[in-house]
Amino acid sequence: MDPWVWMVVVLALAFEYVNGFHDAANAIATSVLTRALTIKNAVLLCAGLNFIGALLSTAVATTMGKGIVSPEFVTHKVVAAALLGAIIWDLITWHWGLPTSSTHAIVGGIIGAVAGSRGMGVLNLAGTKKVFTGLILSPIVGIVGACVVMIAFLWIFGRKPPSKVNRRFRLIQVASAGLMALSHGSNDGQKSMGVIAMALFSGSAVAHGGHPAEFHIPFWVMVSCATAMGLGSGAGGWRIIKTVGRKVMELQPIHGCVAEFSAATIILAASHVGAPISTTHTISSTIMGVGMSRRLSAVRWKVVGNVVGAWLLTLPAAALIAYLMVHALMRLPG
Repeated sequence: MDPWVWMVVVLALAFEYVNGFHDAANAIATSVLTRALTIKNAVLLCAGLNFIGALLSTAVATTMGKGIVSPEFVTHKVVAAALLGAIIWDLITWHWGLPTSSTHAIVGGIIGAVAGSRGMGVLNLAGTKKVFTGLILSPIVGIVGACVVMIAFLWIFGRKPPSKVNRRFRLIQVASAGLMALSHGSNDGQKSMGVIAMALFSGSAVAHGGHPAEFHIPFWVMVSCATAMGLGSGAGGWRIIKTVGRKVMELQPIHGCVAEFSAATIILAASHVGAPISTTHTISSTIMGVGMSRRLSAVRWKVVGNVVGAWLLTLPAAALIAYLMVHALMRLPG
């Protein structure tokens, strides 16, 4: 195998590992902060179900691998630059405790690397539109959906003693946290699979007499990425857990349960149709929707503003880093 392909595999697995500990908060933040689970049990649950979720299908991996740009239009160096852009930005935002989107980071990395090597003209407009539609709609649906569900729950359980309600929902939240972890793996766990497959099939038209090889996700790629995400999730992400949960609003078990079930439903639906969405955006938006069901002041809008600012910056920042990296890598031999 070409040394550059090995480099891409290593970088993709590193990105999946970073994605795991960077985004572990998505699945476990609310259950830890409502004391439904200890952080140790939550991390173990998250790691195991992230691994299983990543093996559920390859729909998202296929979108990432050939939906944004066809593999025959990229080189191994382009894919490596895309991954470096995403990894570097993820590490920067993890250091500052910002729950930015690893999906935005890798999509921005691919676009920036492709633009720096071949220009924007080779991008697949239909696939790119599908990705951006999912990224834009998922937080909107999350806010509205969680708000509606929370209002319904308050109407049903509002007259019961808070201590009794919290005790029941603390138990139910173990299931909602597990479903959230499974859904997180089903979407985020597949993104590196698609990138590795993109590298494996890049330039395939040249190797097959002008006809690209049939694109697929090898089983060893699926297992490797699922393992990397599971290990990364096991490493946790306490800085981001505090931002996602405690700093956005004060959570009770009923709030955490609604936020997690709402987010998991959206993510699993997106994974089913092969749309790579941001699990960070989705769970953060459902937490906001839960808070808005009580009153607007229940949400700490200054913190939300900082998070949204980081979201908006992620894609162009990762694209810029990848753009610079591809120019640097293209000067290297091989």
